[in-house]
Amino acid sequence: MSTETSTATGIDKPYITGHFAPVAEETTATGLTVRGTLPPELNGRYFRNGHNPKPGDVPTHWFKGSGMVHGLRLRDGRAEWYRNRWVTTPALDGAPYMREDGTPDLTASIAGTHIIEHAGRILALQEANLPWEMTPELDTVAPYDFGGRLRTAMTAHPKEDPVTGELHFFGYSPFPPYLTYYVADASGQLVRSVEIEGAGPSLMHDFALTANHVVWLDLPVVFDHAEQSGIPYRWSDAYTPRMGVMPRTGPAKVTWYEVEPGALLHVANAHEDETGRIVIDGPRYDRTSWESSWKWFVGAPGYGPVPSIGSVGHRWILDPHSGKVTEEARDGLVTEFPTVNDAYLGHANRYSYALAFPGAGLDAYALVKYDNDTGERRMAPMGERRMPGEAVFVPAEGGTAEDDGYLLTIVSDLARDASELLVLDATDIRREPVAVVELPNRVPSGIHGSWIPDAEQA
Repeated sequence: MSTETSTATGIDKPYITGHFAPVAEETTATGLTVRGTLPPELNGRYFRNGHNPKPGDVPTHWFKGSGMVHGLRLRDGRAEWYRNRWVTTPALDGAPYMREDGTPDLTASIAGTHIIEHAGRILALQEANLPWEMTPELDTVAPYDFGGRLRTAMTAHPKEDPVTGELHFFGYSPFPPYLTYYVADASGQLVRSVEIEGAGPSLMHDFALTANHVVWLDLPVVFDHAEQSGIPYRWSDAYTPRMGVMPRTGPAKVTWYEVEPGALLHVANAHEDETGRIVIDGPRYDRTSWESSWKWFVGAPGYGPVPSIGSVGHRWILDPHSGKVTEEARDGLVTEFPTVNDAYLGHANRYSYALAFPGAGLDAYALVKYDNDTGERRMAPMGERRMPGEAVFVPAEGGTAEDDGYLLTIVSDLARDASELLVLDATDIRREPVAVVELPNRVPSGIHGSWIPDAEQA
């Protein structure tokens, strides 16, 4: 048994109750019921990862629950199958992250944050460890280290450049070297590995990519031995919050910009504007909202009803000519898990999507679509006791506009103890779903996922 879980029962932890209550079994179901019509171009797999501890295990933190991937196979207007599978890493059977000699075991991954495809490989990700490769049928293969060239952990939020097909990612650590930058080419070969000087021991969950730059987030949630949840980071007023801008090619020289104290778990997108300024968007936490959310993450006394409390849309503009930073609040809704049409990753995007949490005048969970040009937002309420997940954009065949496509999201419905996959029209998410796929069991509200077209598995 890992030192970061226990078999105690009756412990009131919000991340293993309600929408987040784990499922106890792996399931395979075929010939799923579809209401409406699945678009014919949805030929592929929708995979979504999330934390699902085994029965009896009570993780000390939401992020420590064992990874389980839920997958649907869609083809020719049919929902052929649903599967849910634990990622069978050493950690699933209780192997500790630290070996007896004090060195980390990078294979002992929870593997529960994200799942992506690159260069034909499907990788389950957790930022403290190596990736784990899985098959298109969700069998676990092995840890993947890019032919021995990846010697650190890998972020759960790599970015695939829509133009070059390169995969940009990083590994971070609370100990030097704090940050290492990697690039894998479109064929999956690791072609760049460089330590980044000047970074600190901060919780670097995500980063940003533009057409010409990488943006590092060195913000004031930093390594702290005193944190006992198994995720040893805490907010520090003494730490200077910074964002670092580094050219994607050439020497790894970072220009650091001091920003207002705030945390950012997930970047919506970033781009360079017509004057060369770097623009970054995402839901920002101030100290109060971070510490309130952290209470939910660890199940500390006084935790609130939802995992994200007070994280609101924010924009940072870094000006390389003047060295100045401009910040502005973009919206008052409490949101997280922002997404965009990935064809616009690193470039100016008009539309973004996010999960809206109860709070700030909202009574129930919803999906929200933002128009960055007009400032308009459109809401898709989910209804009482229903929680959607991250909305993954899939382009429509022949579409020309940025939002010509569909949003895929799995909804947890506590009233029916059931789940379904919604296919929404991204041009107007307020409309009735294009299609609804009924799933054989409730899927715990989870973290991140991907649409993997058949063409990428050819």
